[in-house]
Amino acid sequence: MAILQAGVEPLVDLEKFLAPFGQLLRRSESRESLERYTTGLLSGSSRKTASGLGRSLPKINGQRLQEFLTRADWDPTGMDQLRVGHMRTHACVGNGVLILDDTGFAKKGTVSVGVARQYSGTLGRVDNCQVLVTAHYVDRVFDWPVTARVYLPESWTHDEVRRRKAHVPKSVQFQTKGGIGLDLVNWSIEANVPFGAVVIDAGYGDQPALLDGLVALELPHIAGVSSSVRFRLAQSVDADQGDPPPPPYSGRGKPKKATTLKERIPALEAQQIIEKLPPEEWRRVAWRNGIKGPLVKEFARVEVFRSGHRGTHLPVRGWLIGERPVGKEDLKYYFAWKLDAISLEELVELAHIRWVIERFYQDAKGELGLDHYEGRLWTGFHRHVALVMLAHCYLTLRQSYGADIIDQRPPGQGQNQSAGSLAPGRGFPPKGKKKYAGITQGST
Repeated sequence: MAILQAGVEPLVDLEKFLAPFGQLLRRSESRESLERYTTGLLSGSSRKTASGLGRSLPKINGQRLQEFLTRADWDPTGMDQLRVGHMRTHACVGNGVLILDDTGFAKKGTVSVGVARQYSGTLGRVDNCQVLVTAHYVDRVFDWPVTARVYLPESWTHDEVRRRKAHVPKSVQFQTKGGIGLDLVNWSIEANVPFGAVVIDAGYGDQPALLDGLVALELPHIAGVSSSVRFRLAQSVDADQGDPPPPPYSGRGKPKKATTLKERIPALEAQQIIEKLPPEEWRRVAWRNGIKGPLVKEFARVEVFRSGHRGTHLPVRGWLIGERPVGKEDLKYYFAWKLDAISLEELVELAHIRWVIERFYQDAKGELGLDHYEGRLWTGFHRHVALVMLAHCYLTLRQSYGADIIDQRPPGQGQNQSAGSLAPGRGFPPKGKKKYAGITQGST
């Protein structure tokens, strides 16, 4: 997304955009702070903290903005719900997918909510940081953030001193990132986000509880998985004759038990299965254009069943997909469930739609100050994230419709798309009646 730089003065269309969200704020001072804070996130200010924005913006100061984040009476979850409803109306053609992922923020000290020495894919290492789990909507035209929650490491679970200082609610206990991700999926369902599938990387695909939760919700999904995750070949399971009767008892010792499917058909690692596929099973697939041209790799797929704890057979049948660069053996793996109706090419495009959320992180951090929050409190952190997502959604609408962001509706909204159109044919940035020409109301 081309980030638009607001000036220090109020933007007419931004004020109109924010007007419905003012209903969440009882005090006029809070509504003014909402406009000022959002304008500051859109500005060229180098540090988008409460104190930094207070110094660079007129008609406000850092103390008021800090109070808006930590003491004013408003709920960031309610802000997300209202924003999602707004985006469903103005920036959604339906039949989308939900992407789950996380991003890390390097931090110093030990008291900022959720901070710990932990692995961050963003940083590419174990470091002192916070990790934010997010859900992101994408369809064939639009994309926008849905909601997010900070990951609270296990070291925080029983540390009442740190929890109290960071104002962590008592109801918040330790959850894996996958557990938080499943909560975000359920939240998205309740918020009527129109997605028909979930896309996750191997960091989440290797968490069986998350995959089990998606199956329980009957949600189609495609998940990156590591090479060591085990599956059973569907062909072998289909050919199995079933559990035979136990052998006759000889009268000595314990009676022998009948063999089970778990014992008769071994669960194999993803790498073992994919490496045994014959060369003719591999096909070259281009899924989108990159900076240097089409992105092309080789892919193959085979039907499998997931394997559970200690090799338990699970009645979850899907596709194990292998990916490798052309002429190389650097393999990656995906598991797709309840997506039998779409082709290999469409599965590949769906698996790689995660680039959208990576771009959101880049824009939100690089231009909107997602990682600039310096407060320590649970509420302040989540309010800052909610406001960054609000600013990002404003930009999405501004880029789509120009200054007419309040009155426009997406063309083709609500059309029934085939299962294969979950990802293919998507264009961004979306183009409405007007192409954005730029905001020229000054700079900070």
